[in-house]
Amino acid sequence: MAKKICILALVTILFALSSPWIDPAVASLPNGNRLKDPYAILRNSLPIDQKELRELQNKLEDTSDDLRGSRWSAISKATSRSQFLVTNRKNQIIDSIPEENKEKAVNLLSALNEELDELREIANEKNKVSFLDVRSQSLKTIDDIESLLITNNFPYKIPSEYDNLPRLLGRANVQIKTSKGNMSAIIDGYNAPLTAGAFIDLSLKGFYDGLSINRAEEFFILQTGDPKGEEIGYIDPDNNELRKVPLEIRTPNYEDTLYGETFEEVGLYTETPVLPFATLGTLGWAHSDTDLNDGSSQFFFFLYEAELNPAGRNLIDGRNAAFGYVVEGSEILNKLGVDDKIISIEVLNGSENLKLKA
Repeated sequence: MAKKICILALVTILFALSSPWIDPAVASLPNGNRLKDPYAILRNSLPIDQKELRELQNKLEDTSDDLRGSRWSAISKATSRSQFLVTNRKNQIIDSIPEENKEKAVNLLSALNEELDELREIANEKNKVSFLDVRSQSLKTIDDIESLLITNNFPYKIPSEYDNLPRLLGRANVQIKTSKGNMSAIIDGYNAPLTAGAFIDLSLKGFYDGLSINRAEEFFILQTGDPKGEEIGYIDPDNNELRKVPLEIRTPNYEDTLYGETFEEVGLYTETPVLPFATLGTLGWAHSDTDLNDGSSQFFFFLYEAELNPAGRNLIDGRNAAFGYVVEGSEILNKLGVDDKIISIEVLNGSENLKLKA
């Protein structure tokens, strides 16, 4: 009986996914602990390769497991190793920073050293709450240093066939005001430039202001962006046609971003995208169940629930494009339904990274 119930639940989810503007997905997730912190996902998705900073970042992030087990000896070793990297690998880090950003990097490394000093003292005191607070600030400082590694040259190639589409060549922060409260999100144009570009372009135009939540699947998705009237997306005033954004997904093991292809179609059955659907408030771009490349304006919030995902898998990675994460206020998502609406989406910063065409 229990087996039948599980099968029925999975079929129900798959049926829900097959309706217009959300496709079913069967790409696998990695084994082991699933990274669910949106800030950590965004840090790991930066297009950089600086081993000292990455080791420093990972050392601090990995203390989460030790904190859960109150293994303070291991935590103290991790903080000591982090301090060693900042003190003894400072020159290597500075040398990797573009010249125009070196002074900022020096100041940030100095601040990070002080934060790690405080973190080591807190680890000795075994104060979990304070440790989490200071670690969060330390990781934010590392994030700021890593961002200095990125030059003005966009790291990935966008196919010329999409030259007429807007693109976000970097990141942007937005505030999403809803009828149940406000949320903050980071939109990632590095790994989803066309998807993020369409979203930021429409947000700046006020396109989403006042639109209803048009779909709500409990523990699964909240969808909006369907304009009033008969249209199902954004009509480009220049040609009076529906603007279409192709499916766009980056994976760590491919040099080029995938456009218009699912993971299954290219044989990536066990791959994880750079921007995974792995946490509450992952922002995903919706498309119909008949065309991967007809997404226009509708997007959804993924209501990630680990216990409702089959072990090591979910139903969206590799079939839909993620383009950002709610980083503050994600608890609001559990209060929203089809009777609610988006009041406004305000671009707080990063609009200078938007280019309306190539």
